[in-house]
Amino acid sequence: MEKWILALTAAFLVGTAGYFAGVRSSSAPYRVDTAYLEQTAEASLPPAGTGQGAPEGKIDLNTATARELEALPGIGEVRARAIVADREANGPFRIVEDLTRVKGIGEGTLAGLIDYVTVD
Repeated sequence: MEKWILALTAAFLVGTAGYFAGVRSSSAPYRVDTAYLEQTAEASLPPAGTGQGAPEGKIDLNTATARELEALPGIGEVRARAIVADREANGPFRIVEDLTRVKGIGEGTLAGLIDYVTVD
């Protein structure tokens, strides 16, 4: 009886090992296209030539005038006025990410501004 169980166990192990060794995926290997990712990242940056360049130091979103906000990259006269109007209508910004509540400022624009603004 023991030989029969041993033989059955050996046959099971050989069959299982053969099954797993013989299984191959028919799909192509996963590939990340970094060129596409770089193009997408560049497309989400604010357009060149808007604003007056990078300001020196950080600009406080809660105290800056529209003129000061125009110095931020990607922020022109219309967006600067929209930031001031939102601040006056809804109160001060608690965190920098609250800037996305302003119409025309999305995640891409915020990513270009995050290093230049604060909410002290």
